Amino acid sequence: MRELTFIEDMAMPPEMMAGRLGAALLLGACIGLDREWRRKPAGLRTHMLIALASCTFTVLATELYLEALEANPDASADPLRIIEAVTAAAAFLGAGCIIQSRGEVSGMTTGAGIWLAAAVGLACGAGFVWLAAVNVALAIVILSVLGWVQGRLERRAAGGDPSPERPRA
Repeated sequence: MRELTFIEDMAMPPEMMAGRLGAALLLGACIGLDREWRRKPAGLRTHMLIALASCTFTVLATELYLEALEANPDASADPLRIIEAVTAAAAFLGAGCIIQSRGEVSGMTTGAGIWLAAAVGLACGAGFVWLAAVNVALAIVILSVLGWVQGRLERRAAGGDPSPERPRA
């Protein structure tokens, strides 16, 4: 039976863990705010929880890997398997947001956002907060700026030309 692990037994200082968890929450919230603002099915809380869970799994995998190496330096352990598990779980959640109705598919962007929130959590858990932050910045550009462009193009294609009227010559 496994003994209880206390703060002093962990390889990573608790304040580092807290920082990684906090970064995952904050960055997951940034993605979720866009989805919340657009009234999509998976919003602020969903994206925060996914990023937090992914971060927790990554920190936990790191701790368990280091503990296994300390117990037996020749032991075989693969911490990358946690990435596979988190990716599969996020894909499952994202797929649940995708709906097909009357030949049209919706929810793809929300599903992709869930997948990204999981990646952000994994990056924060592994200590790559800068990578997670760059991903969130790029996601905000994609969701906001390109969302606006896409909306204009769709209105134009539907016959409601959004371009300003040109003065007649």
